[in-house]
Amino acid sequence: MLRVVIGLGIPFTAIVLLLPFINMIQFTIWHIPFLYLWLFAWFVLTSLCLAVCWFGFDRHRTERS
Repeated sequence: MLRVVIGLGIPFTAIVLLLPFINMIQFTIWHIPFLYLWLFAWFVLTSLCLAVCWFGFDRHRTERS
């Protein structure tokens, strides 16, 4: 269950559920709106969450046919 929360729950919450709140922030870094930075950062962070799941939980599992 923990791997589902890490692999799917965290990215889903950050992208879908928090997006309306992030959209209210009127902040820019290097003239890029914070909303775009948030979404592009979660491309990498989602991959990181999936890597944590694989290395932490599924890497040592045997292959099932």
